Amino acid sequence: MTSIIPVILCGGSGTRLWPKSRKMLPKQLLSLTGEQTMLQQTLERVRGFDKPIIVCNEDHRFMVAQQAQEVGFKNFTMITEPAGRNTAPAIAFAAIAAANENESANLLVLPADHLLEDVEQFHRAVDIGLEKSMSGGLITFGIVPTAPETGYGYIQKAAGEDDQVRPIAQFVEKPDKATATKYVESEEYFWNAGMFLFSAKSFLEDLGEHAPKIYQTAASAMENAKVESDFVKLKLDDTNAIPEDSIDYAVMEKTSRGFVVPLACGWSDVGSWSSLWEALDKDEQGNVALGDVLMEDCKNSLVFGEDHLVAAVGVENLVIVDTKNATLVAPKDRAQEVKAIVSKIKTAGRDEHVIHREVARPWGKYDSIGSGPRFQVKRITVNPGASLSLQMHHHRAEHWVVVSGTAIVERDGEEIMLSENESVYIPIGAKHRLRNPGILPIELIEVQSGSYLGEDDIVRFDDVYGRN
Repeated sequence: MTSIIPVILCGGSGTRLWPKSRKMLPKQLLSLTGEQTMLQQTLERVRGFDKPIIVCNEDHRFMVAQQAQEVGFKNFTMITEPAGRNTAPAIAFAAIAAANENESANLLVLPADHLLEDVEQFHRAVDIGLEKSMSGGLITFGIVPTAPETGYGYIQKAAGEDDQVRPIAQFVEKPDKATATKYVESEEYFWNAGMFLFSAKSFLEDLGEHAPKIYQTAASAMENAKVESDFVKLKLDDTNAIPEDSIDYAVMEKTSRGFVVPLACGWSDVGSWSSLWEALDKDEQGNVALGDVLMEDCKNSLVFGEDHLVAAVGVENLVIVDTKNATLVAPKDRAQEVKAIVSKIKTAGRDEHVIHREVARPWGKYDSIGSGPRFQVKRITVNPGASLSLQMHHHRAEHWVVVSGTAIVERDGEEIMLSENESVYIPIGAKHRLRNPGILPIELIEVQSGSYLGEDDIVRFDDVYGRN
């Protein structure tokens, strides 16, 4: 049986879907178009292929692993990047890992954050491209356009008689409306969706020829990486030495063996709130309501509520997104401009583009429910069998009150068992750790007090998750 290894590119921050998508919890790890996250949906569509390779940001590794395991993918290789360098290096890492096992293996490269409605049609397109891939071709899947979109790059097919697979004539940048209309009317152009099929050997050969610096530095980074079972951790210095570039610029626009396979499968990159609105089912007035939402006399709008009621009256063509610590209101046709707000947040030195109020951790999660001068209150959930690191703080003391469950607290070598309604005080400088020995989650309230309450005031002495 021909080997096809899915390569899932799980980087990116999805800033155009802010405030729901943020650096520490980007759109590929969110449930936006169904119960499963976008990563999980991507994994589902490659079920039955060989063991996947997932390339992700180091900060997301625990969430990625958990989400993969939740949908039954326990056998996969994860390559973690301490800094993103765009798609060409990310694919190079995966190709090098695959080539170490079988250089003739075919790599099916997919972004983790796209929507495909017709998976059977997608599989048929993969079958069509496989023959060319096995003979050394580099295949991209061109989405048959349904409208003259100006937000996508396009791929022009070369002349030929085979309508199922054609040589690539050229890649073109995002066009204006008039040019996009001509492209669609000509039936010679496809949307560039960033999905590929090629052998590890063919890709690395072309990468070495057309982008030798990327090839050499990526190979060096993989050689120096820390490998634990199927977990490959790249080093920051090695990653920073790699030039940033996309696979399109580095390889596909330069190769002499590129081919395009047309694909009509209800595809969307879900790249903005307006495209999410287009992708989801709507009510009779054209509205999409996500979460706890009430709407009165509204039309063609998307309203999202995270943890409390959001009500809208008499609005039309709006996007309203409410989260625990940020709210977005924008005309639907200007949803792409959310990136400008994210840039302003960064410039102002704020952190709402990075984290939500509720933050995932390998052991569970915490929600910052209140703060003021010299104090902060968090609601903490610790999963069954999980443990926080053995740590200390230079600038803050902590008071833990158990709301539900049973905790074992280690404080300066002393072990303390806490049950519901019991508490413990952790002075500044005390070595401490909390673990959950039970089969149910622990819920506790943490009250921090001190001169500095930042998350970077943590000195770790031991951590089961390998964090520094």
